[in-house]
Amino acid sequence: MKKTVYLILALLLTFSMVLTACGKAPSGGSEQSSGSSQSGQSQQSSAQPYIGCAIYKFDDTFMTSVRDTIAKAAEGKAKVDIVDSQNSQPTQNDKVDLFITKKVNALAINPVDRTAAGVLIDKAKTANIPIVFFNREPLPEDMQKWDKVYYVGAKAEESGTIQGQLVVDYWKAHPEADKNKDGVMQYVMLKGEPGHQDAELRTKYSIKAVEDAGIKTEKLAEDTGMWDRVKGQEKMAAFLASLGDKIEVVFANNDDMALGAIEALKAAGYFKGDKYMPVVGVDATAPALQALEDGTLLGTVLNDGKNQGNATFMLSYVLAQGLVPDKGNTGYEITDGKYVWVPYKKITKDNINDAK
Repeated sequence: MKKTVYLILALLLTFSMVLTACGKAPSGGSEQSSGSSQSGQSQQSSAQPYIGCAIYKFDDTFMTSVRDTIAKAAEGKAKVDIVDSQNSQPTQNDKVDLFITKKVNALAINPVDRTAAGVLIDKAKTANIPIVFFNREPLPEDMQKWDKVYYVGAKAEESGTIQGQLVVDYWKAHPEADKNKDGVMQYVMLKGEPGHQDAELRTKYSIKAVEDAGIKTEKLAEDTGMWDRVKGQEKMAAFLASLGDKIEVVFANNDDMALGAIEALKAAGYFKGDKYMPVVGVDATAPALQALEDGTLLGTVLNDGKNQGNATFMLSYVLAQGLVPDKGNTGYEITDGKYVWVPYKKITKDNINDAK
């Protein structure tokens, strides 16, 4: 008797479960990564392209601005996975391998070592995944390896030229800048990463602009600060210890090193009373703009991180959809079918709002 009752109950339970399942509407879509509970949004998210993005290192001030812009530009349009390469090319290579395994639709890479871009291009080509490099330009021969390789950045020689112009303007307006009255600009140079095209070209063209203006120059010292504020401060302190008041101008390949130099100069008594040192940087970061307002930074060069980030996303986004990028679908002029150049701009205290 008990067995019969148990059998009847089991049949009733099974029948109830079947009715419940039949009453459910079909899901019609796959699970989305954003976690939205709205089915319409879920379907849209599942159709969004997937972009793998690697930054050379997260604690770079300028690159933080660029990656924040990429993330913001992607909202509602694409899934972008942004990773930190920790300033290690092998680490970045591993990150790209993982992106390929995840079957991303496009790659956006800020290379640790621009000369190693060819390896990444080979990986992308084998997997048929378009790749957009940004801020660190691969070698020209690597850019020609495949028709789905692009670059977004700014021409480093232009930033160097503007730095030189900033110093020329100051030198001509302030005869007291020539401390020893020899008619020669004695300067020190804080360089970025050795071999990096921005470091080499900014260094070369900043001095060329000064000499093109008819001013003789003498390099008292040059050292690498690796784009880093603390290292810039250490190198400048060493310059001051060995050269003292012989230094008349400080060139820095970026704002972080310029700000480090300013800290060392403050410790040596500069920016008090009439003791002043012209210091120029590049990037127009928020801390640099504050230094401009404080009167400790002579000038900087707007390296437009927002447009670099937005252009990087737009190219990656278009490529991820299987389309060929052009001005119509990206909003940016593409030179030689591969390059998007974002112009630099001179920034002083007088036009600081242009950078803000």
